[in-house]
Amino acid sequence: MNFKQQLDEKTKFAEDVLKKYLPKEEGFQKKVLEAMNYSVMAGGKRLRPILMRESFLLFGGEGNLTEPFMAALEMIHNYSLVHDDLPAMDNDEYRRGRKTTWNVYGDGMAVLAGDGLLNLAFESAASAFDLTDDPELTKRTAKAIQILGKKAGIYGMIGGQAADIEAETGIGVDKELLFFIHENKTAALIQAAMMIGAVLAGAGKEAVEAMEKAAYNIGIAFQIQDDILDVTGSEKVLGKPIGSDEKNHKLTYVSSHGLDEAKKEVSRLSGEALSILRSFENHIDSGENKIYRNLFLEELVTVLITREK
Repeated sequence: MNFKQQLDEKTKFAEDVLKKYLPKEEGFQKKVLEAMNYSVMAGGKRLRPILMRESFLLFGGEGNLTEPFMAALEMIHNYSLVHDDLPAMDNDEYRRGRKTTWNVYGDGMAVLAGDGLLNLAFESAASAFDLTDDPELTKRTAKAIQILGKKAGIYGMIGGQAADIEAETGIGVDKELLFFIHENKTAALIQAAMMIGAVLAGAGKEAVEAMEKAAYNIGIAFQIQDDILDVTGSEKVLGKPIGSDEKNHKLTYVSSHGLDEAKKEVSRLSGEALSILRSFENHIDSGENKIYRNLFLEELVTVLITREK
């Protein structure tokens, strides 16, 4: 099976897992449930749940303990997009080639849909406790929820979003702030994916920290590539308007360092990330299992960072 076939299969698996945790559209709150499902099922690469599962497999993980977390992380990612698109934020009317949630359901309902997804995410993650009565797996599950909360919250994605809003004023913006924004707004959820996968599989502290570093590099490179595509891409291919960063006066790595330097940085970061992932070959995990390279995960990282959409 080639990479494209594997990716299609794993994307479908992630999608099927996600669907199991989405709410039924019924009751007096039916409209907000519709808006939530509309947001989540708008397409997307399902990158984060796939990265979580592959990190879990890299460290010899078995079973379905990752599934509630795969769904939870994708809900959190999509709630952030719903809020990001709002008129008070980026004011985007289209995403992935169709109308954004607020553009269909209105501002208020979009805010509630985002809030609903965030709450449902932690309800879903906590349901992982129902999948095992093994004390060790229960401990890993608790640690995974802690990671999820931190990386999605004020010391992660929300913190990055807050800094991003302030950076739009252009006051005191420098490379350090720019990387803080990228690390937290973009890389944090990728870190959550890869760290949770490793933790649930029983990886040790040093291995989890190494995965956090690899995910940092992947997230920063992913965001810089996104900034590059906002300049060089086409609206037809991307499924969203290009040039929105310039329109919103946003500082990006491209605007501050130029296109050529941005491409070099993407290459450097991705190379470091791949080196970390390859370093686990022949590593012995806490369960005394020998770890072999996850070639699919390595190829996925390469494709994501060099993507055209």
